[in-house]
Amino acid sequence: MKIVSYNVNGIRAALKKGFIEWLQSVNPDVICLQEIKAQEDQLDLTVFEAAGYAHTYWYSAQKKGYSGVAILSKTKPDHIEFGTGIETMDFEGRNLRADFGDLSIMSMYLPSGTNMARLDFKLNYMAEIQSYFNDLRKEKPNLVVLGDYNICHEAIDIHDPVRNKNVSGFLPVEREWIGNLMKSGFIDSFRHFNKEPDNYTWWSYRANARNNNKGWRLDYAMVSEPLRGRLARSVILSEAKHSDHCPILVEITS
Repeated sequence: MKIVSYNVNGIRAALKKGFIEWLQSVNPDVICLQEIKAQEDQLDLTVFEAAGYAHTYWYSAQKKGYSGVAILSKTKPDHIEFGTGIETMDFEGRNLRADFGDLSIMSMYLPSGTNMARLDFKLNYMAEIQSYFNDLRKEKPNLVVLGDYNICHEAIDIHDPVRNKNVSGFLPVEREWIGNLMKSGFIDSFRHFNKEPDNYTWWSYRANARNNNKGWRLDYAMVSEPLRGRLARSVILSEAKHSDHCPILVEITS
């Protein structure tokens, strides 16, 4: 199964920038979206169906034009889980899961810590989602959690680790959390195949950052340990430019 994840920073804006044509060229079986910034009734779903994705699921934030995740699939999932059941996070539309046979795929949009209040919200989310994953994997051991984690794990994952050491997204407590997530039984699928520097998934719109590749690797395809032997490929699709993020792709064999 070929799975793509993409923080589109507004699906309606991405559609105006050639998103559908790009999606057809990459042709994943499933695509997970984050930061859709739209309600389902604000979208023309026929454009996705015409592109081959007849099964679309949208989990929007209560606040319009904010956050939200989606999953588009060529085949109908066996089950869709909207949210986590955790009230403190679900109102922002950050988690959507689709089950296909023995494989469970989640689109996740972890909060950013843009100020102290949001950092506290992010840290609480991180603690609660880790506990949720610990329980979920007892029921769904073959779990893939794709999305924008809003965290760079190691110095290799950020263009300037020294100057950003006190910036949310690269704080010690955030880096420790993502390390502990991996220790709990998840594989950073991109680093499983690629140990090279200068591989990023987000660039500021300021100071010509993308052209100068001054970026951050914020987007991950975390794969639970039982799937290690089924990992075929994991890459960053940096040529796609519909957003300040670029998509990532992971392939899981049957």
